[in-house]
Amino acid sequence: MLSIVSIITFAIFFLVPRLAGATSEDLAARYVGRTASAEQVKVAAEKLGFNDPLVVQYGRFAKGIVAGADYDYGPGVEHCPAPCFGYSFLTRLPVWPDLLDRLPVTVSLAIGAAVIWVIAGVATGVLSALRRGSFFDRAAMGIALAGVSLPIFFTGIVSLVVFSYGLHITAPGNTYTPFLDNPATWAYNLLLPWITLAFLYAAGYARLTRAGMLETMGEDYIRTARAKGLPERVVVAKHGLRGALTPILTIFGLDLGLLLGGAVLTESTYSLPGMGKYAIDAISHQDLPQVMGVTLVAAFFVVFANLVVDLLYAVVDPRVRLV
Repeated sequence: MLSIVSIITFAIFFLVPRLAGATSEDLAARYVGRTASAEQVKVAAEKLGFNDPLVVQYGRFAKGIVAGADYDYGPGVEHCPAPCFGYSFLTRLPVWPDLLDRLPVTVSLAIGAAVIWVIAGVATGVLSALRRGSFFDRAAMGIALAGVSLPIFFTGIVSLVVFSYGLHITAPGNTYTPFLDNPATWAYNLLLPWITLAFLYAAGYARLTRAGMLETMGEDYIRTARAKGLPERVVVAKHGLRGALTPILTIFGLDLGLLLGGAVLTESTYSLPGMGKYAIDAISHQDLPQVMGVTLVAAFFVVFANLVVDLLYAVVDPRVRLV
């Protein structure tokens, strides 16, 4: 899957421009800058191998990811260690170290928000299913509908105005403290982004859990468990919820993988220096190596999250082991 993603990514940035009429010199001009002369651009295109067949160029690109690459677009040859996604057009620095610097911010945001939305969403969905038609059920589903409908940049700005600048309860945006430096400050600075992001996802999880629990609690094995005299909490938690967790686990793997690849809107709203903000800046500056690096790293997290979810199916649902 990662190989296919790398091929598609390479084709988007190198094949599509050629189909649109771009030449090797047009691609090389991005590496040497706008002030370079036509002769310098032509020499750079030859050194970078843009005149080679696209298959050869992709092989060089893939080799750079797994074994590193040598770049010669200036006064000397520079070695880019693996995984090499190239050098930024803007900073002239390797892309991979920049991604590593921003990865802890995105991981902190995604993991913290995931813990909140899973606990809050699943608990709300279970209670709504057990109290179907009650005031709590209607209120919870109404709030969940609002959470799914409202965009993150709207709820993020409103929460900043109310809780940070109005009540001064939470930290404002553009603040991040590494976990190892001060865990309490780390959590305090990320509390509002966590809650804002969790509100969006918890709403969907509450609706999905409620629908799954309503279906599961009507199964024959639930009636059998009750007929055996098992306590209601055991019937709900061990038998009902466990049977409804499979679709929740599937969605959770996709959501967490995408967020680890970069929570673009949340990081932009709160000005957090994560991979999502890095991607937005790269796109705005048309920094091709940075965009390609973020794309491939995000694809890795999505594929890895799906792999973990597939392995957890057998743990959550014993019926999967029989297939």
